[in-house]
Amino acid sequence: MYEFKIQGNLVEKLSDEEFFDFCVQNHELRIERDKDHNILIMSPTTYFTGDKNAKLIIEFGIWNKEKQLGKVFDSSAGFTLPNGSIKSPDISWISKERDALLSDTEKNKFASIAPDFVLELMSKSDILKKQKEKMEEYISNDVKLGWLVDLENETVFIYRADGTIAKVIGFDNQISGENILVDFLLDLQILRD
Repeated sequence: MYEFKIQGNLVEKLSDEEFFDFCVQNHELRIERDKDHNILIMSPTTYFTGDKNAKLIIEFGIWNKEKQLGKVFDSSAGFTLPNGSIKSPDISWISKERDALLSDTEKNKFASIAPDFVLELMSKSDILKKQKEKMEEYISNDVKLGWLVDLENETVFIYRADGTIAKVIGFDNQISGENILVDFLLDLQILRD
């Protein structure tokens, strides 16, 4: 995914409310903001990546419908992290208990909450180093579990709140939602089709 960064005095002066309005006015774009208030405009994903992301969101949706432990979000949902950045993970999940802490007003904006879980799916144009930095930012901002999925190299990097990072090589494996996504097990082979 290519990113276009907008920097400068005008952007740095945008409040959270003004940034939200900017996003609403440009709803056809996928926009994030980093902790320094630089605006990041990202390209759409490729056909290949979009297909894989849809397969993943279905798996998470089925699990969440059965367990009813929280809410699953797609890449259109924006979250304001504690460091002030506003991110839209490809897939995210928030527990029912934490979701209940948000008012309806907060839910109609980029809620000031870090998801319990995030998944980022790399496109061919993504740079691994930048994606790893993004995952580290999630974890340092209260995300409890994160998966970075590298489709091209069939590798998943698992980031945990305790700072550990595991690496699963090969889509012949399954990965667990551990104690965050209770009883969730993802068969990585679905990413090969």
